[in-house]
Amino acid sequence: MTKDHKDAPMLIAGAWRSSKNQHPIVDPYRGDTVGASAQATLSDLEDAIAAARKGADAMAAMPGHERQNRLQKVAGRLAAEKSEIAKLLSRESGKAVRDSQGEIDRAVDTFSLSAGEAIRIEGRHVPLDGSAMGAGRYAFLLRFPVGVVAAITPFNAPVNLTAHKVAPALAAGNAIVLKPPPQTPLAIQRMIEIVQEVGFPEGALNVVHGGAEIGKALVAHPGVDFITFTGSTQAGTAIKAGSGLKRVALELGGNGVTIVHSDADITAAATACARNSMRLAGQSCISVQTVLVERSRFDAFVAILLDKVKELKLGDPLDPATDVGTLIDEAAAKRVESWVDDARKNGAKVLTGGVRHGAAHEPTVLVDVKPQMEVVCNEVFGPVVSILPYDDLSEVVDFTNRSRFGLQCGIFTASNQTTFDLVRKLKTGGIIVNGTSTWRTDQLAYGGVRDSGMGREGPRYAIEDMTDQRLVVFNL
Repeated sequence: MTKDHKDAPMLIAGAWRSSKNQHPIVDPYRGDTVGASAQATLSDLEDAIAAARKGADAMAAMPGHERQNRLQKVAGRLAAEKSEIAKLLSRESGKAVRDSQGEIDRAVDTFSLSAGEAIRIEGRHVPLDGSAMGAGRYAFLLRFPVGVVAAITPFNAPVNLTAHKVAPALAAGNAIVLKPPPQTPLAIQRMIEIVQEVGFPEGALNVVHGGAEIGKALVAHPGVDFITFTGSTQAGTAIKAGSGLKRVALELGGNGVTIVHSDADITAAATACARNSMRLAGQSCISVQTVLVERSRFDAFVAILLDKVKELKLGDPLDPATDVGTLIDEAAAKRVESWVDDARKNGAKVLTGGVRHGAAHEPTVLVDVKPQMEVVCNEVFGPVVSILPYDDLSEVVDFTNRSRFGLQCGIFTASNQTTFDLVRKLKTGGIIVNGTSTWRTDQLAYGGVRDSGMGREGPRYAIEDMTDQRLVVFNL
């Protein structure tokens, strides 16, 4: 299936479409070109949305069991091609191939879970006899597809996060216009080909490649009914501002707070934090970025985490022994390097790492950081973890809730009382008990608060967003 060079054309009304303007896809580790994507014009976008409007009618008429069957076929085909798709993903993204294989496994789950939800879309009976006016009447809330879904996906987990847009949209009976990430469209391209091959109606899935201009026009277009986006807080803010009255689901950034209380299993906590701060080269919105450790356990925790981080292998993403590959490109690595250098100049201590190699950055552990440093208060999106001590849990609550982010946090403790105290007080979209902020499985209601976004992903929850409720009242 995979060739040395793979193109990613547009897909409009069931036909592949090329372009004179080709965007090269560069392997961030080797520096060679591995493919190219066909850049859309505004005219191409108009065609894609027009095709989706027609495709939406065909999708709405398709019975749930047929949508289920096709989505399950996609899952099976992805599973069968996992090795080749993962290799392609590692080439274009610099992601360690073990992580790429895990991502394809999760995309399989996402399509399979969406297939199951396609036959479980249900409304409810609304009792009216609670008032004299309603007595004797019957009311029902039914769910129908919204129509056309616009989806914009990121580079850090491109296959699975695209699956989280495409599979629920199709399961709900919608058509979709997808804008893949400019940096990593190639593995997505193979998934799109598989969706086409299993036989969805013409126009059910349309794909346009491009930058900010195409994205801005897509979300503002009156032919779009719902927008789903995963990416930076800055871009999400612009999408919300430009979307008019359309509903949006925004899964945005985070700063990965994990709390280690005095009664925690320090070895388990440090081991998990070491791996989950560095996997995907830290390019995950729930990557462990800041660890708050009760002061009496601080030194022991740091010692164990440091040993575990030093064991991680930085290297060729295609080497199965590699733990940490590159960042998405050299510019991203330079930004991480500058943030670490700035922290060091302002008093932070680098215990390990802190060195960039082209598009790669060594796994880095910082202590003596201050809350106002970029590496703490903003999203690093790189292989960097900062460790801070605390004396009282009220400090933890204040630190977490003062952040502009609120995606997920982790808590390590043996105390149910401590757990429920924090669950009540921490204002985040998710709390992982005896685990890090990084944990996610694909059926969860996943999302954040504040600058981390709005709405929830996960097939069941995305389908709720991608369907409209319609009230039906019977006067009998």
